[in-house]
Amino acid sequence: MLKGIIVKGVGGFYYVKTEDNIIECRARGVFREENLTPLIGDKVRIRISDEDKTGYIEEIYPRNSQLLRPPVANITQAIIVMSIKKPDINTWLLDRFLLMAEYENLEVTICLNKSDLDLDKGSRLKNIYETAGYKVIMTSAINHIGIEELKDTLNNNISVFAGPSGAGKSSLLNEVNKNFKLETGDVSAKTKRGKHTTRHVELLELDDNTFVLDSPGFSSLNVDFIEEESELREYFREIREYGQKCRFISCLHGNEPDCEVKNQVEKGNISKDRYENYLLFLEEIKNIRRY
Repeated sequence: MLKGIIVKGVGGFYYVKTEDNIIECRARGVFREENLTPLIGDKVRIRISDEDKTGYIEEIYPRNSQLLRPPVANITQAIIVMSIKKPDINTWLLDRFLLMAEYENLEVTICLNKSDLDLDKGSRLKNIYETAGYKVIMTSAINHIGIEELKDTLNNNISVFAGPSGAGKSSLLNEVNKNFKLETGDVSAKTKRGKHTTRHVELLELDDNTFVLDSPGFSSLNVDFIEEESELREYFREIREYGQKCRFISCLHGNEPDCEVKNQVEKGNISKDRYENYLLFLEEIKNIRRY
Protein backbone atom coordinates (compact mmCIF):
# COMPACT_ATOMS: atom_id res chain seq x y z
CA MET A 1 0.00 0.00 0.00
CA LEU A 2 1.15 3.51 -0.83
CA LYS A 3 0.15 6.87 0.59
CA GLY A 4 -0.33 9.95 -1.54
CA ILE A 5 -2.40 13.02 -2.33
CA ILE A 6 -4.96 13.42 -5.13
CA VAL A 7 -3.73 16.19 -7.40
CA LYS A 8 -6.22 15.86 -10.27
CA GLY A 9 -9.47 14.11 -11.16
CA VAL A 10 -10.75 13.61 -14.71
CA GLY A 11 -13.62 11.40 -15.89
CA GLY A 12 -13.67 9.09 -12.91
CA PHE A 13 -9.89 8.74 -12.76
CA TYR A 14 -7.87 10.22 -9.93
CA TYR A 15 -4.20 11.08 -10.20
CA VAL A 16 -2.41 10.43 -6.94
CA LYS A 17 1.04 11.84 -6.23
CA THR A 18 3.11 9.47 -4.16
CA GLU A 19 6.66 9.90 -2.94
CA ASP A 20 8.03 8.65 -6.26
CA ASN A 21 5.53 9.46 -9.03
CA ILE A 22 1.92 10.15 -10.04
CA ILE A 23 -0.34 7.11 -10.38
CA GLU A 24 -3.65 6.92 -12.23
CA CYS A 25 -6.27 5.46 -9.89
CA ARG A 26 -9.90 4.52 -9.66
CA ALA A 27 -11.95 4.80 -6.48
CA ARG A 28 -13.41 1.74 -4.80
CA GLY A 29 -17.17 1.26 -5.15
CA VAL A 30 -17.55 1.30 -1.39
CA PHE A 31 -17.10 5.07 -1.42
CA ARG A 32 -20.33 5.44 -3.41
CA GLU A 33 -22.14 3.34 -0.83
CA GLU A 34 -20.77 5.63 1.88
CA ASN A 35 -21.77 8.68 -0.18
CA LEU A 36 -18.15 9.78 -0.16
CA THR A 37 -16.55 11.28 -3.25
CA PRO A 38 -12.75 11.58 -3.47
CA LEU A 39 -11.67 15.22 -3.76
CA ILE A 40 -8.61 16.99 -5.05
CA GLY A 41 -6.36 17.42 -2.02
CA ASP A 42 -7.51 14.23 -0.32
CA LYS A 43 -4.76 12.27 1.38
CA VAL A 44 -5.30 8.65 0.44
CA ARG A 45 -3.98 5.10 0.66
CA ILE A 46 -3.82 3.25 -2.66
CA ARG A 47 -3.25 -0.30 -3.89
CA ILE A 48 -1.34 -0.90 -7.13
CA SER A 49 -2.62 -3.44 -9.65
CA ASP A 50 0.03 -5.98 -10.69
CA GLU A 51 -1.55 -6.21 -14.15
CA ASP A 52 -1.35 -2.66 -15.48
CA LYS A 53 0.30 -0.77 -12.61
CA THR A 54 -2.73 1.50 -12.18
CA GLY A 55 -4.06 2.05 -8.67
CA TYR A 56 -7.18 1.78 -6.58
CA ILE A 57 -7.98 4.22 -3.81
CA GLU A 58 -8.54 2.04 -0.75
CA GLU A 59 -8.86 4.68 1.96
CA ILE A 60 -9.48 8.41 2.22
CA TYR A 61 -7.93 9.87 5.35
CA PRO A 62 -9.95 12.33 7.47
CA ARG A 63 -10.06 15.83 5.98
CA ASN A 64 -8.84 18.90 7.83
CA SER A 65 -10.98 21.15 5.65
CA GLN A 66 -13.34 20.90 2.70
CA LEU A 67 -14.55 23.47 0.18
CA LEU A 68 -17.65 23.04 -1.94
CA ARG A 69 -16.66 25.46 -4.68
CA PRO A 70 -14.15 24.53 -5.87
CA PRO A 71 -14.59 20.97 -4.50
CA VAL A 72 -11.23 20.43 -2.76
CA ALA A 73 -10.02 19.08 0.58
CA ASN A 74 -7.26 19.88 3.07
CA ILE A 75 -6.65 23.43 1.86
CA THR A 76 -4.71 25.33 4.52
CA GLN A 77 -5.01 28.86 3.16
CA ALA A 78 -6.72 31.00 0.55
CA ILE A 79 -4.92 33.50 -1.66
CA ILE A 80 -7.57 35.91 -2.90
CA VAL A 81 -6.37 37.61 -6.06
CA MET A 82 -8.02 40.84 -7.17
CA SER A 83 -6.74 43.13 -9.91
CA ILE A 84 -6.52 46.86 -9.20
CA LYS A 85 -7.37 47.60 -12.84
CA LYS A 86 -8.19 45.70 -16.05
CA PRO A 87 -10.66 44.66 -14.70
CA ASP A 88 -11.24 47.26 -11.97
CA ILE A 89 -11.35 45.84 -8.47
CA ASN A 90 -14.78 44.94 -7.09
CA THR A 91 -14.61 45.20 -3.29
CA TRP A 92 -18.10 43.68 -2.96
CA LEU A 93 -16.72 40.54 -4.60
CA LEU A 94 -13.52 40.68 -2.56
CA ASP A 95 -15.52 40.82 0.67
CA ARG A 96 -17.61 37.94 -0.65
CA PHE A 97 -14.49 35.81 -1.08
CA LEU A 98 -13.30 36.82 2.38
CA LEU A 99 -16.66 35.80 3.81
CA MET A 100 -16.30 32.33 2.27
CA ALA A 101 -12.73 31.95 3.55
CA GLU A 102 -13.69 33.06 7.06
CA TYR A 103 -16.60 30.59 7.06
CA GLU A 104 -14.17 27.79 6.12
CA ASN A 105 -11.76 29.00 8.82
CA LEU A 106 -8.91 29.38 6.33
CA GLU A 107 -5.88 31.56 6.68
CA VAL A 108 -6.22 34.37 4.14
CA THR A 109 -3.83 36.52 2.14
CA ILE A 110 -5.18 39.21 -0.18
CA CYS A 111 -3.17 39.68 -3.35
CA LEU A 112 -3.74 43.06 -5.01
CA ASN A 113 -2.50 42.27 -8.50
CA LYS A 114 -1.60 44.64 -11.35
CA SER A 115 -0.77 47.09 -8.57
CA ASP A 116 1.63 48.96 -10.86
CA LEU A 117 -1.41 50.25 -12.81
CA ASP A 118 -2.57 52.39 -9.86
CA LEU A 119 -0.19 52.45 -6.91
CA ASP A 120 -2.23 55.04 -4.97
CA LYS A 121 -5.41 52.98 -5.16
CA GLY A 122 -3.50 49.83 -4.29
CA SER A 123 -1.92 51.46 -1.24
CA ARG A 124 -5.29 52.76 -0.06
CA LEU A 125 -6.90 49.32 -0.35
CA LYS A 126 -3.89 47.68 1.30
CA ASN A 127 -4.32 49.95 4.29
CA ILE A 128 -8.08 49.23 4.52
CA TYR A 129 -7.69 45.46 4.54
CA GLU A 130 -4.61 45.40 6.75
CA THR A 131 -6.55 47.50 9.25
CA ALA A 132 -9.33 44.89 9.02
CA GLY A 133 -6.78 42.23 10.01
CA TYR A 134 -5.62 40.67 6.74
CA LYS A 135 -2.22 40.12 5.20
CA VAL A 136 -2.03 42.01 1.91
CA ILE A 137 0.57 41.66 -0.85
CA MET A 138 0.77 44.08 -3.77
CA THR A 139 1.87 42.23 -6.90
CA SER A 140 2.49 42.56 -10.60
CA ALA A 141 3.24 39.51 -12.72
CA ILE A 142 4.56 41.66 -15.57
CA ASN A 143 6.98 43.65 -13.40
CA HIS A 144 7.71 40.82 -10.93
CA ILE A 145 6.48 42.87 -7.98
CA GLY A 146 5.75 40.97 -4.74
CA ILE A 147 6.52 37.54 -6.24
CA GLU A 148 9.14 36.57 -3.65
CA GLU A 149 6.82 37.56 -0.80
CA LEU A 150 4.08 35.49 -2.42
CA LYS A 151 6.41 32.49 -2.68
CA ASP A 152 7.23 32.76 1.03
CA THR A 153 3.52 32.87 1.85
CA LEU A 154 2.87 29.70 -0.16
CA ASN A 155 5.67 27.70 1.44
CA ASN A 156 4.55 24.52 3.31
CA ASN A 157 0.87 25.14 2.53
CA ILE A 158 -1.84 23.79 0.27
CA SER A 159 -3.20 27.07 -1.09
CA VAL A 160 -6.26 27.79 -3.18
CA PHE A 161 -6.02 30.78 -5.52
CA ALA A 162 -9.45 32.39 -5.73
CA GLY A 163 -10.64 35.49 -7.50
CA PRO A 164 -12.56 36.64 -10.57
CA SER A 165 -11.49 35.81 -14.11
CA GLY A 166 -8.97 38.28 -15.44
CA ALA A 167 -7.46 39.08 -12.03
CA GLY A 168 -4.22 37.38 -13.08
CA LYS A 169 -4.15 34.21 -10.96
CA SER A 170 -2.57 32.07 -13.68
CA SER A 171 -0.05 34.78 -14.60
CA LEU A 172 1.05 35.04 -10.98
CA LEU A 173 1.43 31.29 -10.67
CA ASN A 174 3.54 31.24 -13.84
CA GLU A 175 5.82 33.80 -12.19
CA VAL A 176 5.98 31.78 -8.98
CA ASN A 177 7.04 28.71 -10.98
CA LYS A 178 8.11 29.08 -14.62
CA ASN A 179 7.44 25.36 -15.19
CA PHE A 180 3.69 25.70 -14.65
CA LYS A 181 3.06 27.33 -18.05
CA LEU A 182 -0.61 27.89 -17.28
CA GLU A 183 -2.80 29.38 -19.98
CA THR A 184 -3.55 33.05 -19.41
CA GLY A 185 -6.31 35.17 -20.90
CA ASP A 186 -6.91 38.78 -21.77
CA VAL A 187 -9.71 40.94 -20.49
CA SER A 188 -12.66 41.22 -22.88
CA ALA A 189 -12.78 44.66 -24.46
CA LYS A 190 -16.58 44.45 -24.61
CA THR A 191 -17.45 43.32 -21.08
CA LYS A 192 -14.28 44.54 -19.28
CA ARG A 193 -14.25 41.15 -17.57
CA GLY A 194 -11.66 38.42 -17.68
CA LYS A 195 -11.99 35.41 -19.92
CA HIS A 196 -11.95 32.03 -18.19
CA THR A 197 -8.69 30.16 -18.77
CA THR A 198 -8.70 27.58 -15.96
CA ARG A 199 -11.01 24.71 -16.96
CA HIS A 200 -10.51 22.16 -14.23
CA VAL A 201 -9.36 21.86 -10.64
CA GLU A 202 -5.79 20.65 -10.19
CA LEU A 203 -3.18 20.81 -7.46
CA LEU A 204 0.15 22.05 -8.77
CA GLU A 205 3.27 21.05 -6.89
CA LEU A 206 5.48 24.00 -6.13
CA ASP A 207 7.88 22.27 -3.74
CA ASP A 208 7.93 19.51 -1.14
CA ASN A 209 4.78 19.90 1.01
CA THR A 210 3.78 22.94 -1.05
CA PHE A 211 0.87 22.82 -3.47
CA VAL A 212 -1.24 25.48 -5.12
CA LEU A 213 -4.63 25.20 -6.73
CA ASP A 214 -5.61 27.52 -9.55
CA SER A 215 -9.39 27.42 -9.29
CA PRO A 216 -11.81 28.42 -12.07
CA GLY A 217 -12.91 32.04 -11.87
CA PHE A 218 -16.18 32.97 -10.20
CA SER A 219 -18.54 35.84 -10.91
CA SER A 220 -20.72 35.34 -7.82
CA LEU A 221 -20.76 33.34 -4.62
CA ASN A 222 -23.83 32.11 -2.79
CA VAL A 223 -24.24 32.97 0.90
CA ASP A 224 -27.05 30.52 1.69
CA PHE A 225 -24.63 28.54 3.87
CA ILE A 226 -25.18 31.16 6.60
CA GLU A 227 -28.12 29.95 8.66
CA GLU A 228 -28.66 32.92 10.99
CA GLU A 229 -28.28 36.64 10.35
CA SER A 230 -26.21 37.02 13.51
CA GLU A 231 -23.54 34.68 12.08
CA LEU A 232 -22.46 37.28 9.54
CA ARG A 233 -20.97 39.49 12.27
CA GLU A 234 -18.44 36.76 13.03
CA TYR A 235 -17.02 36.71 9.48
CA PHE A 236 -16.06 40.41 9.33
CA ARG A 237 -13.02 40.61 11.59
CA GLU A 238 -13.20 44.29 12.49
CA ILE A 239 -16.98 44.19 12.97
CA ARG A 240 -16.60 41.18 15.26
CA GLU A 241 -13.98 43.05 17.30
CA TYR A 242 -15.80 46.35 17.76
CA GLY A 243 -19.23 44.70 17.99
CA GLN A 244 -18.33 43.32 21.40
CA LYS A 245 -18.71 46.87 22.74
CA CYS A 246 -22.21 47.44 21.38
CA ARG A 247 -24.96 48.19 23.89
CA PHE A 248 -27.01 45.16 22.86
CA ILE A 249 -25.54 41.66 22.56
CA SER A 250 -27.96 40.97 19.69
CA CYS A 251 -26.89 44.07 17.74
CA LEU A 252 -26.68 43.42 14.01
CA HIS A 253 -25.07 46.85 13.47
CA GLY A 254 -27.86 48.10 11.26
CA ASN A 255 -30.54 50.29 12.83
CA GLU A 256 -29.85 49.54 16.50
CA PRO A 257 -29.01 52.43 18.88
CA ASP A 258 -25.63 52.79 20.63
CA CYS A 259 -23.89 50.65 18.02
CA GLU A 260 -20.12 50.75 18.43
CA VAL A 261 -19.59 49.43 14.89
CA LYS A 262 -21.43 52.40 13.36
CA ASN A 263 -19.49 54.67 15.71
CA GLN A 264 -16.18 53.24 14.41
CA VAL A 265 -17.34 53.64 10.80
CA GLU A 266 -17.91 57.34 11.50
CA LYS A 267 -14.44 57.59 13.05
CA GLY A 268 -12.88 55.89 10.02
CA ASN A 269 -11.60 52.85 11.93
CA ILE A 270 -13.90 50.58 9.91
CA SER A 271 -14.00 51.07 6.16
CA LYS A 272 -17.30 52.54 5.00
CA ASP A 273 -17.20 50.33 1.90
CA ARG A 274 -16.64 47.22 4.02
CA TYR A 275 -19.51 48.20 6.30
CA GLU A 276 -21.86 48.86 3.38
CA ASN A 277 -20.98 45.45 1.90
CA TYR A 278 -21.74 43.90 5.29
CA LEU A 279 -25.20 45.52 5.22
CA LEU A 280 -25.81 44.26 1.67
CA PHE A 281 -24.91 40.72 2.71
CA LEU A 282 -27.10 41.04 5.81
CA GLU A 283 -30.09 42.06 3.71
CA GLU A 284 -29.42 39.19 1.31
CA ILE A 285 -29.35 36.68 4.16
CA LYS A 286 -32.58 38.12 5.57
CA ASN A 287 -34.26 37.63 2.20
CA ILE A 288 -32.99 34.06 1.93
CA ARG A 289 -34.35 33.24 5.40
CA ARG A 290 -37.67 34.92 4.53
CA TYR A 291 -38.26 32.46 1.68
